[in-house]
Amino acid sequence: MKSTNALTSETIKKISALKQEPNWMLEFRLKSLDKFNKLSNPTFGPEIKIDFSDINYYKKVIEEIKNDWNELPNNIKSTFDEIGLPQAEKKYLAGVHAQCESETVYHNMLQEIKEKNIIFCDTDTALKKYPDLFKQYFNNLVKYDENKYTALNGAVWSGGTFIYIPPNTTLDRPLQSYFRINTKNMGQFERTIIIVDEGSDLHYMEGCTAPTYTSDALHAAVVEIYVKKNAKCRYTTIQNWSSDVYNLVTKRAIVDENGLMEWIDGNIGSKVNMKYPSCILNGKNAKGNCISIAIANKSQFQDTGAKMIHLAPNTQSSIISKSIALKGGTSNYRGTVKISKKANNSSANVKCDTIIIDKHSKSDTIPKNIVDNKTSYIEHEATVSKIDEEKLFYLMSRGLSEDKARELLMMGFIERFREELPMEYAVELNALLKNYF
Repeated sequence: MKSTNALTSETIKKISALKQEPNWMLEFRLKSLDKFNKLSNPTFGPEIKIDFSDINYYKKVIEEIKNDWNELPNNIKSTFDEIGLPQAEKKYLAGVHAQCESETVYHNMLQEIKEKNIIFCDTDTALKKYPDLFKQYFNNLVKYDENKYTALNGAVWSGGTFIYIPPNTTLDRPLQSYFRINTKNMGQFERTIIIVDEGSDLHYMEGCTAPTYTSDALHAAVVEIYVKKNAKCRYTTIQNWSSDVYNLVTKRAIVDENGLMEWIDGNIGSKVNMKYPSCILNGKNAKGNCISIAIANKSQFQDTGAKMIHLAPNTQSSIISKSIALKGGTSNYRGTVKISKKANNSSANVKCDTIIIDKHSKSDTIPKNIVDNKTSYIEHEATVSKIDEEKLFYLMSRGLSEDKARELLMMGFIERFREELPMEYAVELNALLKNYF
């Protein structure tokens, strides 16, 4: 079976059989499908108009995963050549995973990573090679029945990244995954699981693109991250989906004692984007940070933000959100910070800044901040503004065109986000944003 559009129990059985999965996974998929059919779309945020009968739920483009770029079919290889992934792999990455449509097409990592007993593979392979570890963490942090799209992912998930970093292990270079949708009406439903064991450190980077078609595509991923005691994980994403993609993603991390989780989240593309990276601060002195940008261009609806849930004493969180709305786009911040009764002496800081470029664009800040004890506090600051006309005039008086001056001001506005990116990603981001401003 190369591809399928019908979302039925028979389709689920065929996908599971093709993947040669154990019975418990087939049962899980069928249970998820039943829940998907019963759940409605979210009652908040942008309107979701997806014809699920038009979505292609599974497509396999090659028979086996390659570890040599030259062995990939020319049409796939050229796609990754265009974005510079082979060059990035040689220069600054410890390992690369690339997925096209429903399955991983390329995977490779440095020998030194293997020698450290790090597990870095696609999630389908992890199910087969590490069944006990997989089952321990799969569907443990993000449950299949949380919403319509976690249920959909549970039913038809395919591909994604599985990483396990052993205790007291540090990587000098990041691991990276790249996800590509190449087909009209395609659905991509990867499942990513990352475990950073005690005292270890991981930087994981993720990129996403798709060409533009006249009909809708769907990306509904699930990410589960486990940051153990004294461990650190940084998850950097630049999503540049095309303007026909619904990007409906659930990302969550649980952080143990003295652990640190950092989300660096860039949202540039997609027709509708609903994504709120979350941290559950489960151990004392745990920390969670999220720095994000969202750019809403014509006909785009960016509904983004973050969630920080404090469950233990002396926990800290920070959310910095930068958004830009232009040419009639809508960019909203939607976030939740909750400090529970047991999370004494905890603190949270939320800062949301938005620039609206023209009278046709929109932006709202929709926070939910809850403190359930008397020794903790939340600080929240939000600003909505237009481009500073005096600064614009000054730059133009120095010889810049109005477009170039506006671009320079916008780049300065998101500088805090760009500072957190590796140099190669910052260069890529600059090139992408110049097409917007």
